[in-house]
Amino acid sequence: MLFRRGVGLILLLLAGCETTRPHAHSESIRIRWNASEQLETCTDKGTVIGSEGHWYSYWFISNRALTKGALNDLKNQAVQRGANTVELYHPQAFGTSVTLLGNAYDCP
Repeated sequence: MLFRRGVGLILLLLAGCETTRPHAHSESIRIRWNASEQLETCTDKGTVIGSEGHWYSYWFISNRALTKGALNDLKNQAVQRGANTVELYHPQAFGTSVTLLGNAYDCP
């Protein structure tokens, strides 16, 4: 019985180790840093927050994969808002996850 619980816990932890995948149109989202002047002609679609990782997953997933997952999450949210560009704020530093904040815009 104890063995089954241990195996179940390990499987549960490993199941949470997959990062966020991009949606169909999210690969076309442009990511910008400090581009306020370039975005003056764009329509603001609101704030988006991309996050990847949990207190346990950073042991199994590289920082690069966590960052890629957070970017995919951010882009997926931008697509859902009808945006094609995201201007990022400074990344938030966490020891066990990656969180990115930005504003989504629809630009000509």
